[in-house]
Amino acid sequence: MTLAHFPSGTADIGLDKWPRRLPAQVLRLMPAGDAEERDVLLRLLEIGFLPGEPVQVMARGFPGDDPLAVRVGHTTFALRSHEAALIRVGPLAAVAGHAA
Repeated sequence: MTLAHFPSGTADIGLDKWPRRLPAQVLRLMPAGDAEERDVLLRLLEIGFLPGEPVQVMARGFPGDDPLAVRVGHTTFALRSHEAALIRVGPLAAVAGHAA
């Protein structure tokens, strides 16, 4: 799957929906809905899912695509789909275009 499979103008999508092996960049994290989600967001920030960081979905579990093997920077982590959904990403080219 490539970006051609996404609607035109897609620049902010959950990491859980991002195509495997397609480089992306973290744009933001979703706001916390409750205390448990806040704890997950803090853990994601602590392990390096910061805006501007390069990220890539390396593999998906079977069955059900859970968990995901996700590389941020030079480190690979296993994330559950609901955790990856909190990380909003965009294509590297789109992010570079916004920085200008």
